[in-house]
Amino acid sequence: MEKKSAFIAIVGIPNVGKSSILNTIIGEKISIVSAKPQTTRIRITGVLTRDETQLVFLDTPGLHKPKTQLGSFMTKSIKSSISSVDICLFVVEANRDLKPGEAELIKKLKNLNLPTVLAINKIDLLQDKSSLIPQINNISELFDFSAIVPVSAKTADGIDLLINELKKLAVEGSHFFDGDAFTDQPERVIVAEIIREKILNLVNDEIPHGVAVCVEKMREREDSALIDIDAVIYCEKNNHKGILIGKNGSMLKKIGSFARVDIENFFETKINLQLWIKVKEDWRNKPNLLRNFGFDEKNF
Repeated sequence: MEKKSAFIAIVGIPNVGKSSILNTIIGEKISIVSAKPQTTRIRITGVLTRDETQLVFLDTPGLHKPKTQLGSFMTKSIKSSISSVDICLFVVEANRDLKPGEAELIKKLKNLNLPTVLAINKIDLLQDKSSLIPQINNISELFDFSAIVPVSAKTADGIDLLINELKKLAVEGSHFFDGDAFTDQPERVIVAEIIREKILNLVNDEIPHGVAVCVEKMREREDSALIDIDAVIYCEKNNHKGILIGKNGSMLKKIGSFARVDIENFFETKINLQLWIKVKEDWRNKPNLLRNFGFDEKNF
């Protein structure tokens, strides 16, 4: 049987569940999830190989109007992703009208003339699934989707059907990754993103998007399976540092404790995680610091 493959950009506005869908498709937590918008900053590549077909997913940042150099980087990442793929997976939320950003995305997709599958996410929140019919009819009038699949990233309802629709659009060609690969991201990047996810979920709104995480050391001990990880959390203001540390170090301990659980699940071994906090004022608008933190346009 001939091998097939496809590169797929997952696109949509912030907070519709793009990262959750990717994690559910892959079966591994490679992209962080938070209720706060603009969670994803980097293009995470997820890989799914089923039989003769390999699907390579790019999880893009949610489309938004950039307010910082980091925001501009994220917007360019979206455009770069869409321009270099075979298929788009457009994600919207169930049971609501399209928002302006989604209408703008549909216009871009029309110009690109790419096969596009629509995933209507969060159907687990619907009591009556028939309420999807008007939404499907309305959005079908705006774009000729290759398929429309209602799904729930939370319960995995519809995910296999979605995978099958994407497989139909794959083209003959060699696989780009080993059959057991599920991401191309370095382990340090995934660890840093897991830590940042915990900050997003635990700390109030004024701080999380001014935070970057860098893993400075990751080493397995020779005499045991334990992995030592040292990571630095960078924030923009001294008062933010105090909030991240918390009273008697309580917040930092909580961030570390929650992150350790997911990191240990990822590596399937025990982790010794050490966290430090440093201040880098206005780093989101400083190109040299953005490059130091891994946000380099040349890599996208």
